[in-house]
Amino acid sequence: MTTDLPLLSAAGLRALAAAFEARPAGACDPCDGLLAPGWESLPSTFETTRLRRIGTLRDPAVEAPTLREHHPKGTHGWSPEAPIAPAWYPANRCDVWACAACERPFLRYTEAGGYYVDERIRPVRAALVVDVAAPQD
Repeated sequence: MTTDLPLLSAAGLRALAAAFEARPAGACDPCDGLLAPGWESLPSTFETTRLRRIGTLRDPAVEAPTLREHHPKGTHGWSPEAPIAPAWYPANRCDVWACAACERPFLRYTEAGGYYVDERIRPVRAALVVDVAAPQD
């Protein structure tokens, strides 16, 4: 349940990613298959026990988080360089996970369409995390 997870701000998420990025680079067998630069569907063959939930971006004080996305430079949801804005969709519906082996941070959420459910994942890069207030829907 996400209510017992720490709520991370943009600064907290950026610091988490920066701490990981400051380490010497190396291969990580458990999470190397998840390193698409943007959002991707979580592969059905991936063992989710290789990740541990460490925080959330879902603010419990916000009853209906926005479905609007933040793309000031013409990116889109699948763009590798799309910003990660915690108050905006889909980040505002994400929990923060870390690889149990190397501690690389990831965002995960479940996309629920009319006829499908798709669990999505994205590695967190510090340079992409932005602190932008939620839109007034």
